[in-house]
Parts: sequence; C-alpha cells; structure tokens
Amino acid sequence: MTVFLVTGYGMTELGIFKDKDIRINIIKKVIKKDFIDFLENGANWFVFTGRLGFEYWALEVLKELQQDYDFKIATLFAFENHGNQWNAINQEKLQDFKKVDFLKYSFPSYENPQQLSQFNHFLLHHTKSAYLFYDEEKKSNLDYLYQLMKKEKNYTIHQITFERLNNIVEDLE
Repeated sequence: MTVFLVTGYGMTELGIFKDKDIRINIIKKVIKKDFIDFLENGANWFVFTGRLGFEYWALEVLKELQQDYDFKIATLFAFENHGNQWNAINQEKLQDFKKVDFLKYSFPSYENPQQLSQFNHFLLHHTKSAYLFYDEEKKSNLDYLYQLMKKEKNYTIHQITFERLNNIVEDLE
C-alpha cells in the first residue's frame, strides 16, 4: 500500500485570492501529471488535512481522476471544529474534504501546541510519502512538518517548488 500525504501552501500564502486565478489552472495541471505518475506506480491512498489552497486543488484533481483510477482519499483533520469560521464558499470546500473514503478528527478542539506536534507525527507515521508544494525559499507554517519529513527515515518527499512551476510555465509558452 502506498499512502501519500498531500499538503502545501494556502491560497493567501501564494497571493491567490480568487478561485478563478489563472495560476490555479497551471498548478492543477502539474498536480494532475504528478498524480497520474503516482497512480501508475501504485499509489492507492491520498491523505489530506483540509487546508484551502494547494490541498483543495489537489483534492479536486483526485476526485476527477477517480473516474479512471482505483484509489482512496482520506481527510484527517487536527480538530473537529476545523473550518467552522470559514465563509459560505469555503464551507462548501470543507464539505468536499469531508466527502471522502475515510474521515477522522484527531482532537475535539485546540487546547495546546502539543496537539499540533502530535498530529504532525501521526501524519508521518501513517504515510510513506508526501506530495508537497513547499519551497524552502518561501517559508511558512509548513516548515515544521517539512523538517520532520526530511528527518523521517525512508520517507519520500515529492515536491513542487516555485522553480519547478516556473520551468513548466516556460515550457508551456
């Protein structure tokens, strides 16, 4: 069984504020190409944490690919109240994260920083690989998880960086 953790930058971290931003289409093309490669090489589970932005776009692509490939999708939320404060449009996206093959909440609500650390360790110990949109040149709150991934033995990181995206855009032109 090949299980991928899928995570990456949020919309605002990428300077994307509208769902119709042209950059989303480019990112989704890269995601689709990578997912097809993963699926054709035996990937059968993809795990999300419910972040808007890269994770949501990846979820949309995977849901399209389910018509042609056999795999499962899971969402593991850190907290049961994840996304409760989101606006109506984002509430719809939250529901998409919940309409998956497996759904689990780690904690009822946030109480202390140790919960996030425990959640990150749980994610790493239940996945073998990560598909990550993260660039060390543009640090974010994902850095802690990324550093844990790098320290984990036999953990494979498949990474999208800004340089890779720029190269793909240049190839398209």
